[in-house]
Amino acid sequence: MHTDTTIRPTDAGFDPSGSGPASMAAVVDAAIASGRATFSFEFFPPKTDEGEQHLWRAIRELEPLRPSFVSVTYGAGGSTRDRTVRITERIASETTLTPVAHLTCVGASVAELRTVIGQYVDAGVRTVLALRGDPPAGPGTPWIQHPDGLAHADELVRLLGSLGDFSIGVAAFPEGHPESVDLEQDAQVLAGKQEAGARFAITQFFFEASHYFDLIERAERVGCTMPIIPGIMPLTDIRQVRRFAELSGADFPQDFAERVRAVADDADAVRAVGMEAASRLCQELLDGGAPGLHFYTLNRSTATREIYADLGLADR
Repeated sequence: MHTDTTIRPTDAGFDPSGSGPASMAAVVDAAIASGRATFSFEFFPPKTDEGEQHLWRAIRELEPLRPSFVSVTYGAGGSTRDRTVRITERIASETTLTPVAHLTCVGASVAELRTVIGQYVDAGVRTVLALRGDPPAGPGTPWIQHPDGLAHADELVRLLGSLGDFSIGVAAFPEGHPESVDLEQDAQVLAGKQEAGARFAITQFFFEASHYFDLIERAERVGCTMPIIPGIMPLTDIRQVRRFAELSGADFPQDFAERVRAVADDADAVRAVGMEAASRLCQELLDGGAPGLHFYTLNRSTATREIYADLGLADR
């Protein structure tokens, strides 16, 4: 059973009305200062009104778990920026949750980025995850910089730092960014983001704890000491397993793949295999000293709630 050392919104002076910018920024910073674990959820902006209803159902079902913070991604290539901003604003104003804003360089001029940052500030959101973003045409295609925009995440970190006192997070890649020359160069890039002003990082999802701990060692060797929160994606159906492994380039453990294949015709059994693997990974990460867990929820609540129960976190 994992000992409860969780940083909760109330620990950082969170204002339930959503009207306290400083207190929102303090949540992640307080966790960094205290060394206590954070537990957070990530959602994506749906493309339809019906999808948004499903999203809000998941948010309300996960709210009682009292996560340290939640975040809402941009769609592929920054395609859902306006909806992302609107949902983040609603979370800040209508729930007891602390939102972390996503911001990417994709398809945006510096002037447009400043406008989005201003919208987040107006909503009381002062913790931002600064990302370069994926190419609009999808993984594996060239990334094209906006002619009046930024090229790299560290530039976005610096822009945020020049505009106010933000708690800034960035992305980390346990198995290396697809465009990195090698893992050592990838660690240097992460260290550069910290030097630019990042205070924490959240990783791409992965399937083996060793990939995360190897990343920590590489980062420390190049002077990157900010907390790196592992990203977790419970895989609960065979199509999901195949699709996300293919898109992310994540190394798929042979034993896990064999267990999934052995029950591929039984959806319930596939789900059970995926959930057991995710819970085991989470426990191994926490036992190894990870500063928290960040769940990629896919706008569903059931899997995350079950893992919380398995880890003994639901009643914390």
